Amino acid sequence: MSGGDKLDFEIRPNPAPVTAADRAALLANPGFGRVFTDHMVTIRYAEGKGWYDARLEARAPIPMDPAAAVLHYAQEIFEGLKAYRTGDAVTMFRPEANAARFNASARRLAMPELPGETFVESLRRLVEIDQAWIPEHEDASLYLRPFMFASEVFLGVRPANEYLYCVIASPAGAYFAGGVKPVTVWVSPDYTRAAPGGTGAAKCGGNYAASLAAQAEAIEAGCDQVVFLDAVQRKYVDELGGMNVFFVYDDGSIVTPPLGGTILPGITRDAILTLAAEAGHEVREAPVSFDDWRADAASGRLREVFACGTAAVITPIGGVRFPDGEFSIGGGEPGQATMALRQKLVDIQRGRAEDPHGWVTRVR
Repeated sequence: MSGGDKLDFEIRPNPAPVTAADRAALLANPGFGRVFTDHMVTIRYAEGKGWYDARLEARAPIPMDPAAAVLHYAQEIFEGLKAYRTGDAVTMFRPEANAARFNASARRLAMPELPGETFVESLRRLVEIDQAWIPEHEDASLYLRPFMFASEVFLGVRPANEYLYCVIASPAGAYFAGGVKPVTVWVSPDYTRAAPGGTGAAKCGGNYAASLAAQAEAIEAGCDQVVFLDAVQRKYVDELGGMNVFFVYDDGSIVTPPLGGTILPGITRDAILTLAAEAGHEVREAPVSFDDWRADAASGRLREVFACGTAAVITPIGGVRFPDGEFSIGGGEPGQATMALRQKLVDIQRGRAEDPHGWVTRVR
């Protein structure tokens, strides 16, 4: 596939899908990222040939040579988004935005770009055939994971000439069992997530692998998530291990750190910037130092802090710990602005509110 050529998908339905009874048992409590649907999408790429061999087929292990480039040089990117059951329809939230970010990541990792329409079509195909895997209960969804890696068999430091693009799907239950709960975060004194000129703005596995030691440190400190400071001055808040962060002040203004190439441009983050402005908040992208975070929490100027991402949507932050102490925000309770924005976003995603921005894509 090259230029504007349309890629046709070969459909190979799973000859032995999970039975309806077994599927129902799995969907009763799927958790997150533990249960997977019957099918997957695969598309191959070769230098000089372009994209080819698009398939919707039974989910199965991927054969891989020990010298596959990804295992040695880590050319790998991925995305994450959700499909929902909204009344009599099945929908996805902003897949075109994920397609654009996927290609931005591909450019940074010297990988081929997948046409946006093919990206969205691959998601649509998988959701259509596996829609019975979308849980029926409130706040559940079908998590979609498109990813691509260097599959060429070679050892050498250069961009690979062959790649495999895949999509798998995983039913996801409610992220917060028993309701939304504020989390406690750990401000890492030793680790940073990304430096200027690095891969911070790309959604690649290496960024997450590099965050795991810091996340383990956070858990050891009794916290739920790690917060990274900037790599240059070790002063300004960047983001959490897997989520962007927002600060809500006593005058109603909302601030989030600017992207600047070191922060992942979250799809949820972008939606919140729009919804907060529409709700009448003054919204700014501006640096926030850790010292100001602590001082403003103590003075009461800072009223709420929340993190956001695909999995949890919006997560209130109630407490902050660091090597020399800790402090709380808003008495450790979810804030009014936080919960109002969360409700508005979730209502749009689930078809309970008007979608003036065209964010919701109907699958069927």
